[in-house]
Amino acid sequence: MTIPVAKVLAALLTEPEEQRYGLDLMRLTGLPSGTLYPVLHRLQGAGWLAADWEAIDPVAAGRPARRYYRLTAVGVTQARQALADLRAAIPDGGRRSWGGAEPTGAPSW
Repeated sequence: MTIPVAKVLAALLTEPEEQRYGLDLMRLTGLPSGTLYPVLHRLQGAGWLAADWEAIDPVAAGRPARRYYRLTAVGVTQARQALADLRAAIPDGGRRSWGGAEPTGAPSW
């Protein structure tokens, strides 16, 4: 698993039932579009992600329709397991030693 894939999965798992569009995911992950969209495409091909176009009139909305992504039921299960496996593979469960002081909050991968 690559860091970009882990970032995307972690972002999608924050609210697994929510639909997210590309710009939203770029903001959450810090990934550029050239990295994000290939990850989304691979996750969709693996059956972990569903994608649907927004049903709007672009003229009335004043913007193009968005493509929304959300984890499938299989994707939620597999993403949780994949991230757990990744954390287990990192010494100290993914926590780094900071000279005796541990950072607060969730990991920002």
